[in-house]
Amino acid sequence: MQKLIIIGSGPAGLTAAIYGARAGLAPLVIEGPEPGGQLTTTSEVENFPGFEHGIQGPELMEIFRKQAQRFGADTQYGLVTQVDFTGWPFKVWIDDERLEEAAAVILSTGASAKYLGLESEKKLIGHGVSACATCDAFFFKNKEVVVIGGGDSAMEEASYLSRFCSKVTLVHRRSEFRASKIMVQRVMDNPKIDVLLHHTVSEVLTETGHEVVGVMLEDVRNGERRRFKTDGMFLGIGHKPNTDVFAGQIELDAEGYVVVNGTHTSVHGVFAAGDLADKKYRQAITAAGMGCAALLDAEHFLAEKGLA
Repeated sequence: MQKLIIIGSGPAGLTAAIYGARAGLAPLVIEGPEPGGQLTTTSEVENFPGFEHGIQGPELMEIFRKQAQRFGADTQYGLVTQVDFTGWPFKVWIDDERLEEAAAVILSTGASAKYLGLESEKKLIGHGVSACATCDAFFFKNKEVVVIGGGDSAMEEASYLSRFCSKVTLVHRRSEFRASKIMVQRVMDNPKIDVLLHHTVSEVLTETGHEVVGVMLEDVRNGERRRFKTDGMFLGIGHKPNTDVFAGQIELDAEGYVVVNGTHTSVHGVFAAGDLADKKYRQAITAAGMGCAALLDAEHFLAEKGLA
């Protein structure tokens, strides 16, 4: 039996692994389908403390991983396909073929930003296409961008970007917004934000393959398409927590986020950290802090069991 299994290898999971390994718990980290989490799709990270001149997202996560391994964490590539938290020790199945048992489990599978699903969009993520204004707005200082969406997330993205960008165009496929009235009014009153209804983006345009030069707009009423010049595209259509495998095992809210009290889930001995439980901040640094807290809570639980 493992003392501690950590499911997920983003900032939350690997921070928990660093602290857990240093505490002598020899945690097993199941890295998941995207080792390193969302930061591996981010080119330049300039807001993580300790890196004065910024660092590439994949490089930052490799540093996290090596630091955890140096203290004795066992990081393994694999996908958790089933869990059983109804009894103790907890059971975790990897790739449908291997069963591991654990005295404590930390869930840190994160959340995935929702994208339009365009091939051109996928190729330019981190190169002019982003789903995080807080992370990337600085790179678009005095530039023009488009924001896709019609809910509160899109309104927040547009408003935040307007502090940096010379112009923000909010593109929404419907005639009305789903966002709250106060958020809509804030956008409408902002002189740097234009609103374009009844449109969607059918293609992201590039000349070099490494930067966005425009988007192809499509009028949903008549199918008419036209090029629209822009320096970047931000998605504001929400996130989906990566928690499907935990459904029925722990309490999830209506959107699929893990319900936590601090880092404690509804199952004593199972903890959660990062974007699968945090729908508000969604930052690498807050996920890392939550990972530390989850480990300390798990360590206390293991001490109760006489295992730490």
